[in-house]
Amino acid sequence: MKLEILDTTLRDGAQGEGISFSVDDKINIIKALDELGVAVIEAGNPSSNPKDAELFSLLPKLRLKNSRLAAFGSTRRKEVAAQDDEALKVLASAPTDITVIFGKSSSLHVENVLLTTKEENLSMIYDTVSFLRECGKKVIFDAEHYFDGYKYDPDYALKTLKAAEAAGASCIVLCDTNGGSFPDEIFDITEKTIQKLKTRIGIHTHNDAGFADANALFGVLAGAVHIQGTFTGFGERCGNANLATLIAGLQIKRKNECIPAENLSSLTDTARYIAEVANVALPKSSPYVGDGAFSHKGGMHIDGVSKLPQSYEHIDPAIVGNERRFLTSEFSGRTSILSKINGITPQLSKDSPEVMQIISELKELENQGFQFESADSSFELFVRKELKIEKHFFELEQYKIIGERPAAERASVSAIVKIKVGGISEITAAQGEGPVNALDKALRRALEVFYPSIGKVHLIDYKVRVLDPKEATAARVRVLITSTDGDRVWTTVGVSGDVIQASWMALVDSIEYKLLKETE
Repeated sequence: MKLEILDTTLRDGAQGEGISFSVDDKINIIKALDELGVAVIEAGNPSSNPKDAELFSLLPKLRLKNSRLAAFGSTRRKEVAAQDDEALKVLASAPTDITVIFGKSSSLHVENVLLTTKEENLSMIYDTVSFLRECGKKVIFDAEHYFDGYKYDPDYALKTLKAAEAAGASCIVLCDTNGGSFPDEIFDITEKTIQKLKTRIGIHTHNDAGFADANALFGVLAGAVHIQGTFTGFGERCGNANLATLIAGLQIKRKNECIPAENLSSLTDTARYIAEVANVALPKSSPYVGDGAFSHKGGMHIDGVSKLPQSYEHIDPAIVGNERRFLTSEFSGRTSILSKINGITPQLSKDSPEVMQIISELKELENQGFQFESADSSFELFVRKELKIEKHFFELEQYKIIGERPAAERASVSAIVKIKVGGISEITAAQGEGPVNALDKALRRALEVFYPSIGKVHLIDYKVRVLDPKEATAARVRVLITSTDGDRVWTTVGVSGDVIQASWMALVDSIEYKLLKETE
């Protein structure tokens, strides 16, 4: 069965806490979703804010291959004719052939929030859909609070859907707006509703009770053929149904067509790209597309999946463009560590003395506070050093931090770095928001003289963990730095009793790893 996917990342997703898209961000997300083959992309409400108005002015310039764009808005205002409603006029003139309209389907909300009569609300729905249909728009009607409304007053909830159907809506979407319904309720109400209507039914769920994905799935099982959600799950309050999860599950396991089959392997890259544009970290535990989705740490798990992948993996990670990872820690056996070492030096076996030495040294480093399961890049550099096959790209001769605190001004810090590359020294100074930022800037500025590609690298995450709080300010700290060059993302680690030194270790590893990968 073919399912129509509507992505509302740019509208419902933008309502998530901490999410703020620029116009360029929105265009980039539209292009990414179009490349993936998402059927409908909700671009926002053209009359809600200046950014959306600017975006809609640019939409005619986009040349999409797979997706259709939709504008979003609400039913006409009470006691105002549809043709006189200013917001509806903007929707009617929007450069999209699809309009998504939400309207009240709960009599409780009609009388206590909208503050009008149930009859007027039915007219608002009918008039709005009819007006937009007359303007040549395909209309998707989002029945807001439908499941709560059905539980409160099922007869009236159904009347709102029938009003939209009679006016010519092409799809009616049942919304669990509060996100509090259980999957069995979603299935039961969706199934009963479908029996009462001829129009295609869709499902829109929120995650307030932790069931958004399950509820969307149960809506489909009950007969819904249109799914709304956001691609990485963020959105209002606890978020929306996660389309990356639903597309993968429904297409791989239920054989539903959600996106073109040849694009399924782009699922992981798309999810990570959208998260990066949104400036949020994609949770490692995200099903199918997260870094941890196919990561194995326990020795028994690693041994099992090495012999029989399906023993601890429900699908082949390559299907969705992800990859298997063996996490390096004190729980790891020789098999898992050897698999990482063999990626660098294939000829070694688990009984090789070099492998035994690496394992011994690894356990000692972890005892000191190093953690490599989230810092594969530092682990690779460590292995190369132990095997004496590391590459030296630069030598640190000196660094110095200078702190200044001018009166009535924000504290600033300067750093001076002196490095040597091939017998040539370079001294560079930089100012930053704190010592690590200043060191980062100074080091990159010095290295760009010799390695221009370093200019593309920037930090996207910086974490500090105090390893022994009882030691107070003398405690050792672990610093994890995540970097990107726009194509690749990698994490490095440093440990020291001095947070600046620990940061420097992780920073140097980050640069060394980037340069190493450029030479391979």
